[in-house]
Amino acid sequence: MPEAIIILTFVTLQRFAELVISARNTEALLARGAYEVGANHYPAMVALHAAWLAGLWLLAHDLSANGVLVTLYATLQMFRIWTMSTLGDRWTTRIIVLPYAPLIRTGPYRYFNHPNYLVVVAEIALLPLVFGLVEYAVIFSILNAVLLLWRIRAEDRALANGRGAV
Repeated sequence: MPEAIIILTFVTLQRFAELVISARNTEALLARGAYEVGANHYPAMVALHAAWLAGLWLLAHDLSANGVLVTLYATLQMFRIWTMSTLGDRWTTRIIVLPYAPLIRTGPYRYFNHPNYLVVVAEIALLPLVFGLVEYAVIFSILNAVLLLWRIRAEDRALANGRGAV
């Protein structure tokens, strides 16, 4: 089995698992009185990430992987897990506001306001580079940057309004 298939299978399964975790956490948060903000960007975000991953399957399935960059990507996943585990049941792929909940200021949130987005930015660029797809990395990085600006503005507005966005 080509190494690209193994890597892409891992990333695909990881993303599906994250969607399941996010849906479970979102449902539980909403049941506790939370609500979503900035939902109008979410379909575009899902479409971008789905297109990114589908395109990698199409273009990279039979390519060799750069071992150094694979190791860097794997290291990045540890940062992703740290970020998600710090938020625990408050981690979602959406912007969910839990009124009056204190902001998380531990783990990577002690150092960065949006550490999960740093991981996403790095992943969007790095995984295509693992397979030598430089132009692909640039195009999706630009598209992701546009959507992240939209998302971060919505999240920061929720935080500025004194709400506990998660």
